Amino acid sequence: MQAVEESVWPLVQIEPFLHYLQIECGLAVNTISAYRGDLVRFGGFCREIGLGEARQVTPLVVQRYARRLYERHLATSSIARHLAAVRMFMRFHLLNGMVDKDVCAVLDMPKTWRRLPSVLDQRRTIELIEAGDKEHPIYARNRALLELLYATGMRASEAADLGVKDINFQVGYVRCIGKGRKERIIPVHKTALAAVRDYMEKLRLELLGRKEGPRLFVSRTGRPLSRVDVWRIVRGAARAAGISGKVTPHTLRHCFGSHLLQGGADLRSVQEMLGHADVTTTQIYTHVDQQHLRRIHKKYHPRP
Repeated sequence: MQAVEESVWPLVQIEPFLHYLQIECGLAVNTISAYRGDLVRFGGFCREIGLGEARQVTPLVVQRYARRLYERHLATSSIARHLAAVRMFMRFHLLNGMVDKDVCAVLDMPKTWRRLPSVLDQRRTIELIEAGDKEHPIYARNRALLELLYATGMRASEAADLGVKDINFQVGYVRCIGKGRKERIIPVHKTALAAVRDYMEKLRLELLGRKEGPRLFVSRTGRPLSRVDVWRIVRGAARAAGISGKVTPHTLRHCFGSHLLQGGADLRSVQEMLGHADVTTTQIYTHVDQQHLRRIHKKYHPRP
């Protein structure tokens, strides 16, 4: 779908909703930006058919917009995201008395397949974490970051936002602020804590120079690492380890969840550590553990 100029849908109608997502719902900046783009496109469609205000939107308009998205041959996941943005936007208007009824109540959201996450086995995961030139001046930081991602299952943005004070070395846990500004406490094993301590003692202050900053992970110039930086470091480690395919910080998050379940952890505990709002999201890792299923089958099936 072609980009639509923002002026075609008065931003005065969109901005209050985006403010609500940020302040009341605590959604991430990237998520809000995606909603903004989707609603600008929806507004362009509405103006195209002669509508200039959100209160003029009817169930038929939303259905026509859904049909337009299908006709543009967008991926099912993209269509679902566009329609989810419209549904939340219109329900926001309903809650605030700007429309009389939920115009999306009869809208059937497209069904999307939930893909199995890409997971490395334990040996390859360790190889990724330990990859790289140990003599490289930035190795200690990258090793600490990779160890912490695998030890906690944090998202890239969560690791980038991590502060020095968020790590308790004495007790062995990390305080993480996740989606919706929800806080969770994640235990950390000694290997990861040792790598972080080594980075802090030998490299972090050197990178900061005379600067001071609360963030744990910083760049060569002393600025806080961004989410994109975390992705770059993980991909670089994957190349150094000779691991092909798409490897991202989320791969280490998937490894964290899957390997815990392989080791016998209960689903509810893994859900809490990953910060999943719904346990069904965590359950997907039970489908990944094929080796464990083979062991169970071999052990208990009556036929050899």
